[in-house]
Amino acid sequence: MVQRQLPKVNELLELMRFKKPELDARKRRLDAALTIADLRTIAKRRTPKAAFDYTDGAAEGEFSLGRARRAFEDVEFHPDILRPAADVDTSCEILGAPSALPFGIAPTGFTRLMQTEGETAGASAAAAAGIPFTLSTLGTTSIEDVKAANPVGRNWFQLYVMRQREISYGLVERAARAGFDTLMFTVDTPIAGARLRDKRNGFSIPPQLTVGTIVNAIPRPWWWIDFLTTPKLEFASLSTTGGTVGELLNAAMDPTIGYDDLDIIRGMWPGKIVVKGVQNVQDAARLVDLGVDGIVLSNHGGRQLDRAPIPFHLLPKVVREVGKDATVMVDTGIMNGADIVASVALGATFTLIGRAYLYGLMAGGRQGVDRTIAILRSEIERTMTLLGVSSLAELEPRHVTQLTRLVPVGGQGQDARV
Repeated sequence: MVQRQLPKVNELLELMRFKKPELDARKRRLDAALTIADLRTIAKRRTPKAAFDYTDGAAEGEFSLGRARRAFEDVEFHPDILRPAADVDTSCEILGAPSALPFGIAPTGFTRLMQTEGETAGASAAAAAGIPFTLSTLGTTSIEDVKAANPVGRNWFQLYVMRQREISYGLVERAARAGFDTLMFTVDTPIAGARLRDKRNGFSIPPQLTVGTIVNAIPRPWWWIDFLTTPKLEFASLSTTGGTVGELLNAAMDPTIGYDDLDIIRGMWPGKIVVKGVQNVQDAARLVDLGVDGIVLSNHGGRQLDRAPIPFHLLPKVVREVGKDATVMVDTGIMNGADIVASVALGATFTLIGRAYLYGLMAGGRQGVDRTIAILRSEIERTMTLLGVSSLAELEPRHVTQLTRLVPVGGQGQDARV
């Protein structure tokens, strides 16, 4: 029989300690976000549909993005037991300099459309966290203003080789003068992918007021107040080149770029050069033979060629082929720190986050980006501790199994896949 007694007042008081209320609404909602998916939910609630879908969506049927995310979901970890890992070190060296975490912020276009602080929030949050920030050619904050927001941290610049080559050359020179240390030469955008969500939403830059956008904006007045009371949305680094937004977009996509362009840009750039958008082993090997410092396995977040190879699946074979001779990075589909740990275990030196960063930005500006980084850091540290590893260098392929849902039929594409 259980012995019963009257509750003691002092014991009741211990159970009734109320949490101090948080009066800052932004901090309150961000503190409640425990995962990147939580930040996405907040972002969707606070951002007009066209802007949110531009971030969240991908090309055509969005199969590439879905497959990339499932590839990370299908990871099986193999922890070691009785391996003390109380003090986990998440730092690494990437392209000749340190990073406090094994990920950086990927280049994103139209960023101030998502939330008015835009790249300034991303660059300053990256500086505070000790990780690199990458500015897109189609960014909405200038090269010089990003440098001002991140004066002593690491800034990288992502380059589209435009039809008017002189525009791209000028951007390379400006980024070099501003002290950006790495150039990310992007090769997977000969033309724009078919982003059907944008077409269905009538998406345009700058946003156009229609009955639909007005109705959608009614429950989101804060976004429109920010948009209408801050500087004009434009491609900040291209604002002096002339032309409409549409003309600049068309100029940024050029199906004629080739290895000669890479050679010219390499001759102009004083720092490290990385090629972004590599999607098979043969191209990775050829680029390394040409002397690039690194490659990014990427299908542009699923926003270009739908049904493109899954970067995470390509990773082990590319690392075996070129990992000793060049830095191998990976992006697309990363939504959890465990995804980053799995990538490092399979040989990636570094990873890049795009949507995860933008979900945080839309959820709460600079504080939201800080929250994204904090969530991923916590997940990385917890995953490493549970695996029994104290540093990134201790992660090995044996810690990860890639479970398979998609298996190539016959012999087609075998050289490009794992």
